[in-house]
Amino acid sequence: MISSFLEYYRDNGRFISHQIESFNDFIENRLQQIIDDIGEVNIDLPTQENLVIRFGKVMIGPPEIKESDGSTKTLIPMEARLRKLTYSSTLYIEMTPVFEDVEHETTFVNIGDFPVMVKSNLCPLAGLSKDEMVSAGEDQHDMGGYFIINGVERVLILFEDIAPNRLIFQKKKDEINARIDSKNRGYTQRHVFERKEDGMIVSRFANITTTPIPVVALIKALGIESDKDMIEAIFKGGEPTENTLINLYMAEISGRDDAIEYIGKILKIAKKEQVVERVEHLLDNYLLPHLGQDASSRVLKARYLANVMAKMDLLYEGKINDDIDHYGNKRLRLAGDLLESVLRSTILGRWGLVARLQYNYQKMIKRGRRLPSLQSIVITGVLTKQIMRAMAVGDFANQTGVSQRLERSNFIRALGHLRGVVSPLSATQEHYEARELHATHWGRLCAVRTPEGQNIGLRKFLALGAQVTTSSDDDEKKKVLSALNGLGVKNE
Repeated sequence: MISSFLEYYRDNGRFISHQIESFNDFIENRLQQIIDDIGEVNIDLPTQENLVIRFGKVMIGPPEIKESDGSTKTLIPMEARLRKLTYSSTLYIEMTPVFEDVEHETTFVNIGDFPVMVKSNLCPLAGLSKDEMVSAGEDQHDMGGYFIINGVERVLILFEDIAPNRLIFQKKKDEINARIDSKNRGYTQRHVFERKEDGMIVSRFANITTTPIPVVALIKALGIESDKDMIEAIFKGGEPTENTLINLYMAEISGRDDAIEYIGKILKIAKKEQVVERVEHLLDNYLLPHLGQDASSRVLKARYLANVMAKMDLLYEGKINDDIDHYGNKRLRLAGDLLESVLRSTILGRWGLVARLQYNYQKMIKRGRRLPSLQSIVITGVLTKQIMRAMAVGDFANQTGVSQRLERSNFIRALGHLRGVVSPLSATQEHYEARELHATHWGRLCAVRTPEGQNIGLRKFLALGAQVTTSSDDDEKKKVLSALNGLGVKNE
């Protein structure tokens, strides 16, 4: 057993490689993607002139510290612990002001400090030998995977969440419903589908209205207008069931215009001339955003909703079943995922970087200053405080307890802490099924180790041989689709 353990350790490297690889992916790929998604910021000036701030490349280097004499030097983890410093790097964004269609000088603007994971690619300890680790004052067996905030070692616990972009069905007695967390570019919109007692299938999404919208109305508003085409989309040539025909009969919607007007009444849009524009905006931007957020994706969304109706019909008849506690319906959010969520909210939030850019520019123009420097507009301490607060308190995207102080009582406890998994469910409620050991945990989660008391079954740990895989990139997805198409699979 011990020899197998050592062999696995040698073959697979560090047992916390998922933590480091996730952080490296965030720094090398996701950080730039967040800025690319923003693209540019339009500033509404009181002078009615046009000002646009274009975002470019992101730059972040190894951790540094600025001494009292003005000198700057590279910071190592041991010095951060002893001096109670935060192990972080300065984050720069390339910004270009475009005033009245005239492009001005491009500058790299310091937007704040960002925490660095020990032994990540940004850390000077990455790739050091055991002797070099000892010379740097570090434990030669330290595997990294944690952060140092104000001299305290903190770890981001793996966060167990429902798999995004995956339709999950539930059937409890007479209640039949489905849910999907549609995610696109860091933005997640939960959709809930429910079969009412009279057989009507309705949907709630976007938190815009408490009144559910019949799925039939959504499908017709998206472009599949006739009942014949809708039945074909749902059953794909099969015999229609009575349950589906009930939805078509009860909705009493003849075509797309009628469906848009019907949805407009549910949204309580007062002005008739705004009904089409606002309903189409809702369908394009908030309905199933992972399938697209423009008019070209409407037919695809309509076919997806038709598939939802077909599967809910099968679920009602007992021909299919699903289990939300099946681990195929779960995903683990790693350090990179958590940092991405908090950074997006910090930049795009109500008083984030983008909002402050607009506010500060408007304030400067009112005072008579013409195009002040970008660095004077950006308040670097705001980003730093919000990021560090999330790391210190553990509040990531309204989920508490994700950041914890690393247990250092012994090597095994520290290793186990770095492989811990926390559930978002409240420990004060029963959640009997979620706490139980599921067959799909085998080989993924430890079947024995979980705390006693309220957290039993909600706090888990990765199995000894478990590794966390990452999502595929676009090139890998294209290869899979090409192989499937070569085997005769058709994409409808």
